[in-house]
Amino acid sequence: MKIFKLISNNLAPLTLAAAIAAYIFPHVFLIFEHFFLWFFAATMFSLGVVLDPSELKQVRHQPKQIGLGLLTQYTVMPFLGAIAAYSSGLPNDIALGLIIVACAPGAMASNVVVYLAGGALAYSIALTTVATLLSPLLTPALVEWLGGALLPIPFWPMMQTIILIVVLPIILGMIVKHLMGDKTRVMGEIAPAIAVLSIVIICSYAVAANQERIADMGMQLFLIVVMVNLVGYLAGWQLAKLYGFEKKLQIALSIEIGMQNAGLGVALALKHFSAATALPGAIFAVWCILTAAGMTAYLRKR
Repeated sequence: MKIFKLISNNLAPLTLAAAIAAYIFPHVFLIFEHFFLWFFAATMFSLGVVLDPSELKQVRHQPKQIGLGLLTQYTVMPFLGAIAAYSSGLPNDIALGLIIVACAPGAMASNVVVYLAGGALAYSIALTTVATLLSPLLTPALVEWLGGALLPIPFWPMMQTIILIVVLPIILGMIVKHLMGDKTRVMGEIAPAIAVLSIVIICSYAVAANQERIADMGMQLFLIVVMVNLVGYLAGWQLAKLYGFEKKLQIALSIEIGMQNAGLGVALALKHFSAATALPGAIFAVWCILTAAGMTAYLRKR
């Protein structure tokens, strides 16, 4: 089981290394073209297996904090993404990719980062889970509203895709955990590693499919992603302070807002638009994981 723990504890270096490899040897990763939705569904199933329903009691215990967190999640990053998309001068398909990843819920990896940074873990898990379960409705609606001027948005097909690769796998994972009881302990050790490998493969495929575009506009897009991610962290931090949150909740909300579920953004872009539309999500996935790792180290020292 050490190999699974090693994988699950090294999301950042694995994602970065695979992205670099995908850029240098794109043909190796293009074989995953028809499997990326299955890989993402595997990450959500893994979440369902390790999710403890009791942790969702935070929704009842902290309804105000959860509500404010959801409001912040689905307003701050979508508008930051839209501002970046319309002011950057990027091609419409790539600009739409910024909006899609910005309208995604918080990343599952954020829970690990919140824990390592000393934030409110139960709050983080509850907020991520509720935001994810609301994503079939809110993500397509926000993408259509904010990105409809760039390209036609298939609202209902996007909604169906999120239900199929997000909500149903989570529910299935929770059912399997309930039916198997203590026998899921081994699955609980393996599931995080499966989730990490799935996200690494999805993002690497997006990099491989966009090798030429990265060479043409990689630096410009990278700087835009850096700014959106940084402002997202800062906005989450300052708004949590404005809400009167204690320091642990402040840390959790900042990380939740800055770390988007870029894997979902990539999967939606590849399914309903083009490989170019998936490029911002792939870059965002690599960068936000690296910044989260750095922020975690800084906060732990403090």
